[in-house]
Amino acid sequence: MHEASAIYTIRANYSCLSTKERKIADFILAHPKESVNPSIEELAERIGISESTMVRFAKKLGYSGYQRFRIALARETIPAELQLFETEVHEGDDVVDIVFKHACATLEETHAKLNRATIKEAARLMANAHCLYLMGLGGSNIIACDAYHKMIRTGLVCQYSGDYHMQLMLASQGRRDDVALLISHTGSGHDTLALAEELKANGCRLIVMTSNPRSPLAKATDLVIAVNAGRSSVVAESFSARITTLVLIDVLYVEILELMGDRGVENLNKMRSVIAKRRI
Repeated sequence: MHEASAIYTIRANYSCLSTKERKIADFILAHPKESVNPSIEELAERIGISESTMVRFAKKLGYSGYQRFRIALARETIPAELQLFETEVHEGDDVVDIVFKHACATLEETHAKLNRATIKEAARLMANAHCLYLMGLGGSNIIACDAYHKMIRTGLVCQYSGDYHMQLMLASQGRRDDVALLISHTGSGHDTLALAEELKANGCRLIVMTSNPRSPLAKATDLVIAVNAGRSSVVAESFSARITTLVLIDVLYVEILELMGDRGVENLNKMRSVIAKRRI
């Protein structure tokens, strides 16, 4: 069963909206395409209302949350190719070129805007942690697994799980001399926020890697590593942002090894030696 048009739903429920909610409705009806791309924080600021009002507006229209409303609005107003490719596509364009160019542009923009001091501080915290927790959900869990694969080579004590309940259990064991790297593209998932809250409640230092540095998750952390997700993306599971995040994991890995000096090299060689024994 198809969802009703988001635009139609706004118009049909307009008389039931509060003054502030009508302000949102008026903006979206006047600028439907421009209302899809910004995060809830950015759009709320542009309209001049609170994020909580945005959420109430979406729920009053019958959506479970703002993200569900945003998806419905995108489906109605954004061309299919933009939803698929994260960027504008013209007839005859080569798919390979589109994906590579957008990924390269995202990498270059993140590189240009990257705060080197933040990267070095994150590496310092991770290198000196009693235990390093590597966490993320969905597609971000795959990146967290890659981070675990990298960081275990350094000899640091690391914890990782692909299961959300296991991650909650790990978070419950965090303490003041531990550090967690929590990866989230949107920074607004309830489950991800629950992980952050549990870690912080136990005094664990929290580093967040996200494409939305103004998200609720980013506001709850000690250190934010921002990932550029592309200016025109309407795809929540941005693949270009994923590639950039993987590169940033590599950057942290090298920074940590440099901080560890001879100890890091020795641990790395131990790993290489034991793996070499299993090769023909």
